[in-house]
Amino acid sequence: MKRTWWKEGVVYQIYPRSFKDSNGDGIGDLRGILEKVDYIASLGVDIVWLNPIYESPNKDNGYDISDYENIMREFGSLDDFDELLAAFHARGIRLVMDLVVNHSSNEHPWFTESRSSRESPKRDYYIWKPGRNGGPPNRWEACFGGSAWEYDPGTGEYYLHLFTPEQPELNWENPEMRHAVYAMMRRWFERGVDGFRMDVITLLSKDPSYRDLEPGEGMFAPTAPYIYGPRLHEFIREMRREAIDGFDAMTVGEAPGTTIENAVELVGEDRGELDMAFQFELMGVDYVAGDKWKQRPIDLVEFKTIIERWQVGMFGKAWNSNFLMNHDQPRSVSRFGDDRRYRVQSAKALLALDLSLCGTPYVYQGEEIGMTNVAFPSIEEYRDIETLNYYRRAVEGGAAPERALASIHYMSRDNSRTPMQWDASRNAGFSGARPWIGLNPNYPELNVERAEADEDSVLHFLRRMIRFRKDHLCLVYGDFELIARDDPALFAYFRDDGSERLLVAINMSSGEARLPADIADARSLTRLALLLSSAPRGAGRPADALMPWEARVYKVG
Repeated sequence: MKRTWWKEGVVYQIYPRSFKDSNGDGIGDLRGILEKVDYIASLGVDIVWLNPIYESPNKDNGYDISDYENIMREFGSLDDFDELLAAFHARGIRLVMDLVVNHSSNEHPWFTESRSSRESPKRDYYIWKPGRNGGPPNRWEACFGGSAWEYDPGTGEYYLHLFTPEQPELNWENPEMRHAVYAMMRRWFERGVDGFRMDVITLLSKDPSYRDLEPGEGMFAPTAPYIYGPRLHEFIREMRREAIDGFDAMTVGEAPGTTIENAVELVGEDRGELDMAFQFELMGVDYVAGDKWKQRPIDLVEFKTIIERWQVGMFGKAWNSNFLMNHDQPRSVSRFGDDRRYRVQSAKALLALDLSLCGTPYVYQGEEIGMTNVAFPSIEEYRDIETLNYYRRAVEGGAAPERALASIHYMSRDNSRTPMQWDASRNAGFSGARPWIGLNPNYPELNVERAEADEDSVLHFLRRMIRFRKDHLCLVYGDFELIARDDPALFAYFRDDGSERLLVAINMSSGEARLPADIADARSLTRLALLLSSAPRGAGRPADALMPWEARVYKVG
């Protein structure tokens, strides 16, 4: 495979609203991030991805953009952005922006003009349709609930919004609109940004029939009529030619509805489209019938099989993005680990997993100290529109409020959006004012300051693991061979790039786990050299037994 900086780098994702507040208004901002640039650099990461910082009415926390070329006033100014970008570059860190061009805000000037009349020059920048049988044009549902169509009494037609009504879909069939987007992208590249994470990029092209969803066809099913539409690849190749080529840039697409087959078409090494994509098969491992609000226990064998499918299926053809959480997912240690008895150990194990797979690893703010889910006692304390809409629908449908809250405690996006826990002072050192969303009450014990002082903390392990990955490119470019496939506790695999062979063994349980018998016999053990363990320094390490949630990496001789 061709070597590149974005394959060998580690990405740190920042949710600016919750990272650090510099001006005492309870909202994180760009100058707050600037205060923590040296901390970010100390992690050893190479790339920072910022969630949207553009001007926005914040109906969906910045994913409804009213001005793509200005900074949200709560976050600062373009001068602040330029200073932050220069600070990252001075430390050898690249900066990736969020690109949200499947939809805009309904307060964007394009939409204001589009809805002004059916004859507006920008009418076709968005998707407008007449009603059908006295109702919406078809039976598409929005991601956050309700119809995906909103009636506009001023012009007597419906516009499409696959998310909130305040997020109208841009019409990618319109070449003038597309080229306005490409020009905006080029201006950000010229300003110095190093790439884009592209929000719901697989939704750009819609089936021109606008057919109804079939019975049982979920919103983000690969066959849905607005996912991987007939012109998607044409649009992405055009975007590459018109906006990206000529810049040393990284592109990663958030790609609902992605399978290995269509992922290879979207991000294949020889396709000239995107560099990598976020796929979500693993994120559905605990869903019931595709419903995130109905959960089931995680089956480790299924968990391993999903990862193996993507590691093997993409190898040599396309590049993986590896993550266990982000701003849209609950905290990884609470979902995939044990955030009670073995919080520190399981947080380390999960980071070891993320950083030892083929593909670019993404670490989300707070993951480096093992931050956990929050269980706000009242729905009034939640801020996420998806969460609030689910609770309303569930209770109106007859669900007990406490049952709906229990599901929210596990799966709400707000779990990952509580303020970063810097220290044990008031408001966790995040702000001098009451934060925009409540703090996790465990911050006096779980914070960066305390982690810095503990050499066996999750934070120090992350730094070790990142250094280890950089020293062993086998973990970046090597192939993947799963072993102990049916073991309900052990996740073990070989990584081999032809010059080095490593064995990664991770106990994904709160009990003891053992290496497979064919590896753990006396003769085989002499061929293994332990290079790294997540267990506390000085802890006993039986030759073939892993402590609860211990991760190890061996060199195979």
